[in-house]
Amino acid sequence: MSALFEPRTLRSLTVPNRVWMAPMCQYSAEATGPHAGVANDWHFAHYAARATGGTGLILLEATAVSPEGRISPYDLGIWNDTQVEALRRITGFLKGQGTVPGLQIAHAGRKASTDRPWKGGAPVGADEHGWQPVAPSAVPFDEGHPVPEELSRDQIRAVVGQFAAAARRALDAGFEVVEIHGAHGYLIGEFLSPHSNRRTDAYGGSFENRARFALEVVDAVREVWPGELPVFFRISATDWLEEGVGWTADDTVRFAALLKEHGVDLLDVSTGGNAPHVRIPVGPGYQVPFAARVKAETGLPVAAVGLITEAEQAEKIVANGEADAVLLGRELLRNPSWARHAARALGGDVHVPDQYHRAV
Repeated sequence: MSALFEPRTLRSLTVPNRVWMAPMCQYSAEATGPHAGVANDWHFAHYAARATGGTGLILLEATAVSPEGRISPYDLGIWNDTQVEALRRITGFLKGQGTVPGLQIAHAGRKASTDRPWKGGAPVGADEHGWQPVAPSAVPFDEGHPVPEELSRDQIRAVVGQFAAAARRALDAGFEVVEIHGAHGYLIGEFLSPHSNRRTDAYGGSFENRARFALEVVDAVREVWPGELPVFFRISATDWLEEGVGWTADDTVRFAALLKEHGVDLLDVSTGGNAPHVRIPVGPGYQVPFAARVKAETGLPVAAVGLITEAEQAEKIVANGEADAVLLGRELLRNPSWARHAARALGGDVHVPDQYHRAV
């Protein structure tokens, strides 16, 4: 039996295999009006194709908990019931293919209000449907980015409530996993890192204070999310900055133990995104050691991501116990049926729609 195609149970939820889809924004929703942030035919076709390809769990793209929490004006949102109804169409289809639907809920913080990547990804103003970003501190992400508004204590409490409301709506929309986005320099990650968090109150300074907002979000989500269903947390294991300047792998291990205590069931381990112009040693599986270390030192289940492209490579990661699952990103954009092809290569078993059996 291929380790990659063994089921994995988290709480009462069983995922049929360990080939999972990483969240990847599509920047394809309407920016304004009654359908702002609403999933459309593009999103349905995009996720449906990966489900019919045998992917065990699909984490939908970063979905904003509020309008100002979007990375771009064209992101998905989950702050109203119109958005929930559109997402039900996607979750229903995914479940019909045996795929577990998950939703990543997010707030972009100081990296909000930017254009689509294929148009340069630069900050946009009100004339292009943009808005004033917020952050733990009034520190811009990079040159040419606006100075964000520093969140007040009352505003922080309001954002925590927005995450909880988003989790409730995610459940109503049919999702069976909710993932809290704490990676890539977005709001939660901004609070965690001393590179972006310069506060002097209870939410800044020490490790415990910088972790406070993230844990408040986790607690608020866990309170409204069913006890039998898992909560994931995505983290950037390092800012790729020197110790004392940014978030480090040691910080991640320490924080992972806290997440486990607060009811998080799996850590989705990525890196970077909080500091521009850093040198990242990119290569096949370059982020896997960070996931492996968390798993070894805390016992918290992990998913590994980052240039995992080959079936044998993914099999080895899971079989060796470096991660409980692999999250594929760009490789699933290139090949929606990657899981089916990997199962054929490894002798594993994967769901194939009746309509596609002639091609097995």
